[in-house]
This record gives sequence, C-alpha cells and structure tokens, in this order.
Amino acid sequence: MDQAYYNRLFNFLWNIANDVLVQNVEKGDYKKIILPFIVLRRLDLLLEQTKETVLDFVNDEGFRELPPESQSEQLYVVTGYPFYNTSPFTMNLLKAETDQTRLAQNFEAYLDGYSYHVQDIIRKFDLKHSLERLFNSPCLGMLISKFTDENINLGIEPVLDDNGNEKYPGLDNHTMGTLFEELLRRFNEDFSVTEAGEHYTPRDYVRLLADVAIKPVVGKIKKGTYEIYDAACGTGGILSVSEDTFKELGSRIETNIYGQELQPDTYAICKAEIMISGKNKPLDYTYGGVKRECFAFGSTISQNGHEGKLFDFCISNPPFGTPWKKDLENWGYANKDKITDLRFRPLVGDETLDFLPDIGDPQMLFLANNLSRMKSDTALGTRIVEIHNGSSLFTGDAGQGPSNLRRHIMENDLLEAIIAMPENMFYNTGIGTFVWVVTNRKEARRKGKVQLIDATAIKTPLRKNLGNKNCETNAEDRAAIVKLLTDFAENERSKIFDNDEFGYWSITVERPLRLKLNLDPDLSEAKLKESEKKEIADAIAALPADAPLTDWDRCSPLLNLKKTLLKKARPYITETCPEAEVVEGEPDPKLRDYEQVPLKYEGGIAAFMANEVLPYAPDAYLDESKTEIGYELSFTKYFYKPVELPSIESLAADIEAIEQRTDGILKAILAGVC
Repeated sequence: MDQAYYNRLFNFLWNIANDVLVQNVEKGDYKKIILPFIVLRRLDLLLEQTKETVLDFVNDEGFRELPPESQSEQLYVVTGYPFYNTSPFTMNLLKAETDQTRLAQNFEAYLDGYSYHVQDIIRKFDLKHSLERLFNSPCLGMLISKFTDENINLGIEPVLDDNGNEKYPGLDNHTMGTLFEELLRRFNEDFSVTEAGEHYTPRDYVRLLADVAIKPVVGKIKKGTYEIYDAACGTGGILSVSEDTFKELGSRIETNIYGQELQPDTYAICKAEIMISGKNKPLDYTYGGVKRECFAFGSTISQNGHEGKLFDFCISNPPFGTPWKKDLENWGYANKDKITDLRFRPLVGDETLDFLPDIGDPQMLFLANNLSRMKSDTALGTRIVEIHNGSSLFTGDAGQGPSNLRRHIMENDLLEAIIAMPENMFYNTGIGTFVWVVTNRKEARRKGKVQLIDATAIKTPLRKNLGNKNCETNAEDRAAIVKLLTDFAENERSKIFDNDEFGYWSITVERPLRLKLNLDPDLSEAKLKESEKKEIADAIAALPADAPLTDWDRCSPLLNLKKTLLKKARPYITETCPEAEVVEGEPDPKLRDYEQVPLKYEGGIAAFMANEVLPYAPDAYLDESKTEIGYELSFTKYFYKPVELPSIESLAADIEAIEQRTDGILKAILAGVC
C-alpha cells in the first residue's frame, strides 16, 4: 500500500476518537469502541453483496425448519465466509436513521444478527457495554457515519472509480494488522496505563520468525497440509505471515492455523482477521472426539485450549517478565509444587522432570508447552521458533526448572540455534531478545551441535522512532540472518559448539567440621533453662585436666550430659578451630563451597577436585548426593569484543595538547588577579 494513503487512513481512524468520542467516553476507553467498529465495518463490507440472498434464505419457511447447524452451513456457503448477518440492517442503512432511540434499537438488532463467531468477537470486545453510554447521545450515529465515509476503504477489495481504476486499495490482513497494532500502540501510549506494544510483535520481526521457521526446511516441505500454532497469538500476525510464507512455495501446499490468546481485545482482532482473510479456513476442529475452536481464548498455561494436539510449526513471542500467579489460581493451587500438568512436569521413563520456572516469568512455560506439541512420526517433525529475553539462557540453578528444560532440550539434541537480535526492536522495551530454534529433525551436519548467531548488528535504522523501536530487520537483513543459519559455518557472527559445551556439574564441596571446647562459655544469651545452664557449667568444671579439648568426639562423652542437652549446648560451648580434630561425619557449613565444573573438563569432577580444590584445601571432599547437571548459555562469553584501550603514547599526546590549550587561560587568570 502507498505509504501516503496508509498514513491518511491511519490518521482518519485515529482522529475519529477525538472528533466523536471526546467528552462522551473516557480517553482510556477509546480503543474499546474504535477497534471493534473497524472490525464490524470490515465484516459489513464483505456481507453487502450477499445481503439480499441471505435475507431470502432467512425468510424462507423451509429454511427456518432446518436445524440451526444446517442453517449456518447454508449461510456460510451463501456469503462465502464463515460468518453472516441475518438482520435487515447494514451500516449504510443504519447511518440513515436520525431518531436516536430507533438507531440504538436497530444497531442492537444489527449486532444480534451476526453468527456465532462474530458474536464471540463482540463479547470479547465487550462492545455492548461500551455502547450503553453512546445510546443517549449523537455519538453512535456520528460513529457509523465516520466508518461508512466514502473517502476511506476498510474492506479487503479495492474501491474503483467510474472508469474502473483503483481509487482506494483494499486492506489485506497484513496491512490491517499493522493498522491495528499501530492504533493499539498509540492508544496505549497516550491514554492507558498498559505498556505500549504489550500485545504484539512488530511485523518486521514477525517476518523474520516465519523465514527462520520455514525457509531452512523448504526442501523438506512436500505436497500436503501443514499445521501452524502460536501459543500467544495476539492479533494473529505471526500466523498470517507464516501462512503467506507457505503460499509462496506453491498452491499444492495447504496450511491450517491454530492459536491461543489471553487478552480479549487482541483475541477478537485475531479471530476477526482470520475470518476475513481465510474464506474457507476452518474455525473449529475435532480432536479426540471433542470439538474445539482453532483459536482458543484464555491462558495457554492453565487453560490449555489445544490439549494433546500436535503441530508442524510452533512460532511464538510469549510474554516475559510478567507473573503467572493467576494461573495457579486457575488451577486451584496455592503454590507451584502442586502442578501436575505433563507439559511442565513430563514423565520420562520413571522420572518426573520439573520444568517450572520462578513465578515471576512465564516464558519458559511457553517453550515447554511447545515442546509438548512436537510430532515424532513425520519426516519434517516439528520446528519451534520462539522469542525470549536473555534470562531464558541462564536463569535457574542446576536442578531447577529452567535449567532442567535447557538440559532436556540439549541432551535430546533439539536445539538447532539461538539468534541474538538487536536492541530496541520492540515498541515498549529496548532490551535485546533471542530467537530460539528448536527441532526434532536436525540435519545430519547439525547432529550434536548448537549454532549461536550474533545478529545484533544486522539491522536498519528507522527514520522515526516508534516508541522504543528505533530499528527494523528489512528484507535484506532477514535474508542475511537466514543465510547465517543455513550456511552453518564458523565466522565472526556464527559460532558452532557441541551440545555439552553449555553443560556443567554443580558440585558441593565440603570441609570437615573441627570443634574446640570452650572452658568458659558465655551462656547468658543461650536459649536454655537456668537449670540446664547450671548443669552444663558444672559438667565443664568437672572435666579432667587432661581432657582433649580440641577433639570433640573424644571430649564430649567426658561431659556426661544427656544426648538431647549436649546437642542443645554444643553451639554455645564450642567454636571452630582449624587445628582441632575432625568431627566424624559432619561438614562445616561455614566452609561449604559450590562449584560449576564444565562437562568438557578433562577428567571430569575427580580431575577438577585434584587440580582446583585439593591443592588449596587438602581436607575438602565432594558431597556426591548433591551433584546436579545444569545447562546455561552465554553469548557474551563467545562474542564479547573488548574495547581497545588507547596506547600510553596517545594518552601522553592528549594530555600534552590539553596542557597547551589551558596554558594561556591560566596565565590570563593569574594576570587578572595580579
């Protein structure tokens, strides 16, 4: 679309709020009216040509005797879309009504005439609640007039002039998606406490995800139907762009798309745009004998809308840094230890793996969810392409959920690559992000290997910032990144490692406890009864003169105290002493140390102890029961380029130049003083 026309259309839609809703609707609620009206107008335009035919069907007595499901199926055929409207109204008819009461009644009838899936969209927008404040004002009529203005086109087909030439281009799914997302960003920035850009991914980044997911395996994609899934689908941009990427491969390849979204307004936009752009695209499917919607509403974590369903491609930008405590409430649990969902606590043999991250960040849960969607019985398997922030690379100690998930991915040879992206790619944050590429069908040359790609410098500056977003990945940038991935070669921006490069043993190194008896302990602050304090003092006083004070195992029996009292008294009557004898079987918690031993360390843990620990602490020993295997990745370790410091000669020259520049100033100051 011509950029000038796009800008004019955007400004027209943006200004409707200020022209019509001002003083009648709170600014924070503008989007609750503008966005659903855009959707309704797009649906309305598509149904205009078949309106009379639909009404003929609806008024036919034989048609009315059919079951509701059969009626819907026939009307879908009539409209050519998976939706219809059985009311006698269109927006163009409604705008002619001047009586506000009748207009309100007719508009309600117009909304009620829509089919099931559009009704769902209207409910998710909560449009009827928002309209209540408009029914007693001229706002409703003005809104309808604005959205039916002949100088704009919100339909998917172009508007032609009298000579058959294009007057206004049609709005395809991508352009409409961009409009929606820019409107959301502006509404959120200007009128709402919600972070701008919270609900969607910039379209340039979306195209990169689709390219990374599909283009490296183009040679493996044969005639047939492929299923694409987005567990946090927002306005549906990832799904629609991925579909179009498949369409470029030829007409013999079909796609079915599935998603789930938590936010009601973005869910409604996604569902509407899929309905508009996909004439024959199914909105429902049956799995395991249960009918489900292709686009589920609710939390993917605790309200799994596609339970058990597997997909060929899982492409997502999940939320990160937002607590998932609400999901615990949905499950009915007080803490995450109660969770039994096999996506996050799968059974592998007789072992239960725990992938649960900290309650403050859900992104690793989305990765675990996508792992559970992988197909194992197809030649292509499943490709997962998912955006994360840096914390997914390293958070969680060995044995904790995030590390366990990374370990599972690595040890099952599922990680193909991780791509570090530039900062300031998103509207609402400047942080850098990483694209994870996970597959269960690695090429032979990639077996046992992981590729790290530094694409932080592969970007194109924007002429004008969009919130925090100051750069994009244009077509050339995306091609360069995909080439780095498919070339699978070592260079300045691409490093290749064995899987176990990122693994380590987390070991606990103990030192023996060495205690010395204190003959004059201060028991005044001890949490003991006065009678116990006296008994302890008497026992110490009664010790023989040759009692081995630096050998607790030999000295403690000489006190003749009961075991329970001796245990209570020990912290108050002893002190650690490096010259004392070892207390049998007890480590000193104050001397406990934790080490990470790389899996690639030559000779393993035993060699590490011999080389790195025992020369400095000969009495140290390993508590093998606490050894865990963990995995973490560090881009900085492999791509960090230290800033070259200036030479002594150049520093000396700079200092001398400064002295020369300031010499005259100093003389002038001194002359003035004199």
